[in-house]
Amino acid sequence: MPINSFIYPAPSTPSPYSVANSCRFNDDDSAYMHITPGSNGNRQTFTISVWLKRGTLGSDQVILGSSDGSFGNGMFLQFQSDDTLRFGFQDPNQFKATNRVFRDCSAWYNIIVAVDVNEASNSDRVKIYVNGTQETSFGTDNTMTDVDKDWNNTQKHAIGRSGDYDSKYFDGYLAEVVNIDGQQLAATSFGEFDEDSPTIWKPIDVSGLTFGTNGFYLDFEASDNLGNDANGGTDLTESGLAAADQASDSPTNNFCTINPLYKWYAAATLSEGNCKVVDTSGGWAGAKGTMAVSTGKWYWEIKLSGTMANHYHGVQEINVEGASAINPHTLTGTTLIYNYDGGETIIDGSASTSDYGTLDSGDILGIALDMDAGSYGQFTIYDQNSAIASNINLSSSSDYVIPASFILSCTAEFNFGGCSSFTISSAANDENGYGNFEFAPPSGYLALCTKNLGSDGG
Repeated sequence: MPINSFIYPAPSTPSPYSVANSCRFNDDDSAYMHITPGSNGNRQTFTISVWLKRGTLGSDQVILGSSDGSFGNGMFLQFQSDDTLRFGFQDPNQFKATNRVFRDCSAWYNIIVAVDVNEASNSDRVKIYVNGTQETSFGTDNTMTDVDKDWNNTQKHAIGRSGDYDSKYFDGYLAEVVNIDGQQLAATSFGEFDEDSPTIWKPIDVSGLTFGTNGFYLDFEASDNLGNDANGGTDLTESGLAAADQASDSPTNNFCTINPLYKWYAAATLSEGNCKVVDTSGGWAGAKGTMAVSTGKWYWEIKLSGTMANHYHGVQEINVEGASAINPHTLTGTTLIYNYDGGETIIDGSASTSDYGTLDSGDILGIALDMDAGSYGQFTIYDQNSAIASNINLSSSSDYVIPASFILSCTAEFNFGGCSSFTISSAANDENGYGNFEFAPPSGYLALCTKNLGSDGG
């Protein structure tokens, strides 16, 4: 028996650093924030770090940059239309563009650009790190000259756009946006590899860094002031952003969204951080989530508006591809179909037909999925928080299923708890304290996010 164990307890393990919030930038809203420094800082040595989750692929999108309003002067960090990453300066025209592409809209990236144009080697003058690893393969790699650059100077600096020159707005989520004026820092100043999973890069607390003359730190924890500089400097001015754009989807708690890589059968538009799907084509459009589950109890909400006809909502096996993936009947049983065939409502999969009432435009469906009940799992479906179909069995024995819906000539707004495109009035969390829902999830049902998946299966 150890002596004096009551006097010398074992050392406690510090809690891992947690990022509470991100900010959703919807390019349809021309959303960005900006600041024009009042004096020059260090224009030759600086470091920028940003965590991001992409929303739209295949278009030029500036993550951050500066501009004096003309083409020839500025700095930019952007995704190009081929989904490569590009960083550079327009005066003189010097930039780096990666060979590899970035097309994962389900995960968070940490992008760090560390600049010191006085370094002897050109490869050391601009270092780009992605998730803790330095990029070394570039399709374009210009020599960076040791002259003042258009950053930390007295022209407009913007997050989500390149100053005020163009309309290449970023689309997705940003978190932990940091500008360090006067230092070229290593990636380890902003993140670390996980001890148990050494390929996983995770954020660390940056509040103790020295930010310099024009440095800033955006943590997005104030919904009424998303441009707040948590370092205590001048706040950034917001444009096209609102309190509802504060998200709990973050690098330390990643939430499910709709996957833009899923191939749509009919034309459909995704927006609002991949939470909103609009189909105006007159043909079926499919929407599939970014997270699959095999166990546990899960809850999400869908607000429907427009033409209230032929809505399918449920889950689908993750291995359904090609033509089958756009067929509503490939949902794994237990699919609620509203107003099908002249106003009738049907539960598909069990081949039963019942009247579950009328869904009005603007109603919010709650989907409660219990993967541990019945033979393969069960649904309960709520309309405005009232159960309309309870404990309906899934008909598939697939190991993993994924949230899926099919809509026709309407709008579906999904809320998995991380961010919603419709107004949340009640702000209900799950029992673990995660998610932000209009209606409280049923007892034991959780939001689809990585912290819940890690602790409650899935």
